[in-house]
Amino acid sequence: MKLAALETAFQSYEQWSIAWDTQGPLEFIGFDPLLPLVERLHRFNYDLWNQEDIARRIDVPDRTIREVKRSIDRLNQQRNDAIEALDEWLLATFYERFVHSASVIRTETPGSALDRLSILSLKILRMRQQTERAGVTCEHVVACTAKLDVLLAQRDDLRASLRLMISELNNGSVRMRVYRQFKMYNDPTLNPQLYRRHGVTREAAV
Repeated sequence: MKLAALETAFQSYEQWSIAWDTQGPLEFIGFDPLLPLVERLHRFNYDLWNQEDIARRIDVPDRTIREVKRSIDRLNQQRNDAIEALDEWLLATFYERFVHSASVIRTETPGSALDRLSILSLKILRMRQQTERAGVTCEHVVACTAKLDVLLAQRDDLRASLRLMISELNNGSVRMRVYRQFKMYNDPTLNPQLYRRHGVTREAAV
């Protein structure tokens, strides 16, 4: 994978978020096929962030919170699927040839690192907005500015680590695989609360 595509993805996270904040859902698909996959993953994280904010409200009916919680569950599953789809594409497109030639494997995949960077970009954007928020105390601004500095340092570290991993994958010194989440609670044949309720025995579920 070209490192230039990775750098474009790094710079796109905040652009996508700001555009979605102001204009609603938009497509920012570039010429590199990596970007649509990264954008799709980031959109799930963006929607999750907004739903998690709503879930903390105490001035809305319980029914609203239940609906939001179900939305969060659905979005989390879509997010996990998007991470796996990203890793599947990277492995099939660039790194399948190194599966048997390299013995070293990292604890994190490119897809999971891009997911973490997606979430970090949202934290940075929202924390920066807090430093610019009107009507708050100086203490609030100072505290949020300090947190923003930490988040920016963490982003720099993660970007550098991902650049290194992609370079290692590109030269074949490490290999990758797709790590499956297998979220059991979303599967009616694997979640006891679901299959027992519907009269399915444990043996039948297996």
